[in-house]
Amino acid sequence: MGLLSWIIFGALAGWVAGLIMGYRNGCCLTIVVGIVGSFIGGIIMQLVTGRGFNFGFDLRSFLVAVVGSIVLLAIVGAFGRRRYH
Repeated sequence: MGLLSWIIFGALAGWVAGLIMGYRNGCCLTIVVGIVGSFIGGIIMQLVTGRGFNFGFDLRSFLVAVVGSIVLLAIVGAFGRRRYH
C-alpha cells in the first residue's frame, strides 16, 4: 500500500475505534491511532493465529486495524487522562 492508502486506512480505523470507545480526537491523532493500532492488531493476530502480517486493504485487515486501535485507546485510557465525551 502507498503512503496515502496508509493514511486513509489509519484514519478510518482510528475513527471507527474512537466511535466505539467514545473518544473524540482531532484528525491527525485519529490517523496516528489508526496506523499504530493497525500494527498492534497485526501483532495480536500474529500471536493468536501464528501467521505473518497482512498489509492488504481488505475487510479483514480493516477489522484487525480497528481491534488494534481499540486496544491502543483502552491502554491510553487506562494509563492516561480520560477524554470521554
